[in-house]
Amino acid sequence: MTKNRTLICTFLALLTGFSGGYIGGQLTINLHGHNCQNQPWGLKEMCHAWIAPGAVWQGSTTGMWTGTVLGAFVAGLVTRQNRQ
Repeated sequence: MTKNRTLICTFLALLTGFSGGYIGGQLTINLHGHNCQNQPWGLKEMCHAWIAPGAVWQGSTTGMWTGTVLGAFVAGLVTRQNRQ
């Protein structure tokens, strides 16, 4: 049972980590994109291209760390055994 528990916890932690990374990257790029709203069309596109890599990097790394830690915690709670 310990081997299965380890595999389940690892899988769920990785799954939530990657999902959190994707969601974090999308949220951060949308939040940083609001800084470009007051620009004319050409400058707006250049602004988005300029801020996108940093925003995606920041949001995805934060989301991956948060998702992995929370996913491992929840998976540990779900797969724990009660001792009597």
